[in-house]
Amino acid sequence: MSDLINGPNDEELRVGVYICHCGSNIGGVIDPKEVVEFAEGLPDVVRATDTLYACADSGQRLIKEDIKKYNLNRVVVSACSVRMHEPTFRAAVSEAGLNPFLMEMANIREQCTWAHGHDREGALEKAKDLTAAAVAKTRFMTELDMIEVPVTQKAMVIGGGVAGISASLDLAEQGIETILVEKEPTIGGVMAQLNKTFPTMDCSI
Repeated sequence: MSDLINGPNDEELRVGVYICHCGSNIGGVIDPKEVVEFAEGLPDVVRATDTLYACADSGQRLIKEDIKKYNLNRVVVSACSVRMHEPTFRAAVSEAGLNPFLMEMANIREQCTWAHGHDREGALEKAKDLTAAAVAKTRFMTELDMIEVPVTQKAMVIGGGVAGISASLDLAEQGIETILVEKEPTIGGVMAQLNKTFPTMDCSI
């Protein structure tokens, strides 16, 4: 337990760290238990363990039970991508009474075992580093509230080239009022200047 670094308002940090095997995606390249042993020695970590699938009901249940059992006020999940499962784990910690923004993820699958499967030792060290960085970040987290903000269903696309035209059409098909702005007197960009296009050799217009 670190006496030097406390959370906001001198809150005593109690961090739980969960290392996911993700089947063989992570566990087939590194030994998650070695990351657990490493995490146990990090400042403010009071609970560290591994789980076969952190995103499964059993994995989420483990996290929720530990939040209450160990009085955790920060959670770190070392697993897959934030894009894939951040909402899953935020919902889990929220159900356990913890603010969802006091959870941090470390991507040790896409950014580690998938990228460095040829170097298991290096992948293990990187997994430890990513986990340590996530734990360090929890020291600066504060509770946040979800708010709803009114959004005007209107968009402006700058540039009337192929990409701009395509984006404008996609937005319009979703029912969003779209304004396409082009500085030239005609749209089409470079494509409109081509006589023929490969591979069909059709007219670009």
